[in-house]
Amino acid sequence: MSTGTLITVAPTGAESAKAEVPALPVTLDELLLTAKECEALGAAVIHVHIRDDEARPTLDQGRLRDTVAALRENTDLIVQLSSGGAVTDPESARLAVLDAGPDMASCTMGTLNFGDDVFLNRWEFIVDLHTRMQERGIVPEYEIFDLGHLTALQRLLGKYGLPHGGHVHVDFVMGVPGGMPGTTQALVAAHQALRDLPEGTTFSATGIGRSTIPVLLASLSAGGHLRVGMEDTVTYAKGQPVESNMQLVARAVGFAQLAQRPPLTTAEARTLLGL
Repeated sequence: MSTGTLITVAPTGAESAKAEVPALPVTLDELLLTAKECEALGAAVIHVHIRDDEARPTLDQGRLRDTVAALRENTDLIVQLSSGGAVTDPESARLAVLDAGPDMASCTMGTLNFGDDVFLNRWEFIVDLHTRMQERGIVPEYEIFDLGHLTALQRLLGKYGLPHGGHVHVDFVMGVPGGMPGTTQALVAAHQALRDLPEGTTFSATGIGRSTIPVLLASLSAGGHLRVGMEDTVTYAKGQPVESNMQLVARAVGFAQLAQRPPLTTAEARTLLGL
């Protein structure tokens, strides 16, 4: 069991609308303020989606580059760009995310129903994303929405080799309609399946919506790490909207400290992830 907890903040996402969630950080200034606040509390990684001038999800290359540069200049956070984008984004734009030169990028390990939509991740696209990250020295976080995605990851690593840095880190995204449920039982099953991956593989877990706290507690108890943020939930408690990403990070930090697994520093996180 890890003696510390890697805390990732996912502040924006591509699903919530600014008009419906006024506290959502969508401008670069809002994102930077959130990043600095969350780093001060104990977050070590920031998982980034960006928005355009109308607060709509975008993969604009100039905005991505500016965002990476600004986060590096103003924080010591590990910058992880989403290669998922929105479900409507084409593969070419999702691959081009790597051109912005992040420390890390997400790599979703399969296609799934995503609410009423389909989140398409063809095998050829996954391979392309994985190998491009190897070539460019970008560390992947393999996004696991269902148990079969772990089998796909085993196949990927067996055929195309370990990621840059040699360390495998996955994120269980739980509670998405169409993916695995956000329950302790599902997390235990996913955790057991890690045995088929390279020794030393680590995991974080993300609980969507009402599964946030059950997944957080289950992950800590299993020696896992945490991802929290307004990408994943905009409700702090029943009938209580989230006021800021800082509020969610503070709660995760509090639970990690109660578990006697305090947040990893950014330097410790870089060592863990092979950066």
